[in-house]
Amino acid sequence: MSRPFGTSHTLIAVFHRTHSVRTFAPPMEAKRERTVSLDQLSEAAWATVAGVTVPADAADRNLVLRLLELGFVPGERVQVVREAKPGRDPLAIRLGHTTFALRRREAAFIQVIANS
Repeated sequence: MSRPFGTSHTLIAVFHRTHSVRTFAPPMEAKRERTVSLDQLSEAAWATVAGVTVPADAADRNLVLRLLELGFVPGERVQVVREAKPGRDPLAIRLGHTTFALRRREAAFIQVIANS
């Protein structure tokens, strides 16, 4: 599947029947840096998507596929705009010029490298 909006990276995701959890991402220079899940970023923090964790559960795999279709692909910059109070769920996430509301459970599948 090619990355949307004419960008040059290609994300290859193969779902194995072994039901193991894997992270798929193209090689990146910044890959050597420590990654965290998107739900762990603090409010107003910017990051770069490093990859997406593919879970064993079929329903969660469909969710991850939808996140990829929305543009949460390696190399894209994201920002945690706001956290809901008091429960901190959902998160307002900016991706490009679009803001999404994601549950923490959904954001946990997206691995990012925090920008300093």
